[in-house]
Amino acid sequence: MKRNTALPDEEPVLRVVPMPADANQHGDVFGGWIMAQVDIAGGILAARRANGRVATVAVTSFVFKQPVFVGDLLSFYGSIVRTGRTSITIDVSVFTERNRLTAEVAKVTEATLVYVATDPQRRPRELPALQD
Repeated sequence: MKRNTALPDEEPVLRVVPMPADANQHGDVFGGWIMAQVDIAGGILAARRANGRVATVAVTSFVFKQPVFVGDLLSFYGSIVRTGRTSITIDVSVFTERNRLTAEVAKVTEATLVYVATDPQRRPRELPALQD
């Protein structure tokens, strides 16, 4: 298993611990549950940039690098990699902390998602200009 010595040197967008209901009978967390958490983390960043409502329009990449187990502490880190007129592309990386007393840290998932800013009628809207 490939291990990192430390988590990224930034604040995670989201942290969560998967529970038994999020896993199969062997304690392996469902990929779909992880995908939902990645979408939540990416959506937080996209909504900040859009200053409001966003909708997920595409998942352009999703790679599971390591298994995730019940009880792991998952940290979701994200960054905006591109913006368009209405769209925001976000990269999300997920790290797990296992056996926290021995500080085993591993990168478990990488994903790229695209969101679109939407108006109250859920139609695409232009992104607001960035403030200085």
